Amino acid sequence: MPVGDSMTIGSTGDHTWRYRMWRHLCAAYGGPFTLVGPRETLYDKATDAPTSYAYADPDFPRGHLAGWGEGWQQMAPLIREAVRTTRADVLLVSLGLIDLGFYTNAEQTAANARVFAAEARAANPRIAMVWLPVIPNVRAANDEPFAAQVDLFNELLAKTAADLDERNSPILLASIPPAWDIDTDTYDGTHPNASGEHRLAEAFAETMHQGWELGGEYAG
Repeated sequence: MPVGDSMTIGSTGDHTWRYRMWRHLCAAYGGPFTLVGPRETLYDKATDAPTSYAYADPDFPRGHLAGWGEGWQQMAPLIREAVRTTRADVLLVSLGLIDLGFYTNAEQTAANARVFAAEARAANPRIAMVWLPVIPNVRAANDEPFAAQVDLFNELLAKTAADLDERNSPILLASIPPAWDIDTDTYDGTHPNASGEHRLAEAFAETMHQGWELGGEYAG
């Protein structure tokens, strides 16, 4: 189940990194799988609502739990029911930028990540998770105090993942895409374009391949 904010839900006309991940797993993973989640839509900027089905390629399992303007704070109360109803066994989570930008400081955001993990495990004690840190973005590039909060949160997220990691319910921390460039991988300094979608999918794919031997190296 992909879980995230605006970078994960995507907007009208996007492929989304969810699609790129599905294409990768179709090629690299030998077993049955699907993407699940209680939501399927993209965000429609024209109506300011998550009502669009106009994917660049709609022919893939579009289930997700992502929302424009939603973060750890919003997803923690939803994840237990989402896991229970979809029977998800792996969560690919990209959250934090929205929290730090609008809702909570670094410490509070990390605390919400702990609540999220507990709620997911309440629905499936063997749930596996991959958490992506907050990646470079235009606000952090131009707002030094915000950049410091991002750095602190990413440190706390790494410690939280290590602290909560369990043999039967592992948590892996993905690496920020090393070549991520807000000028070439986004269309506005934050939201991924096609190149950015591939880089985000690769971050999750490489983490699962290296950590769990699931799938293979990302070929794009």
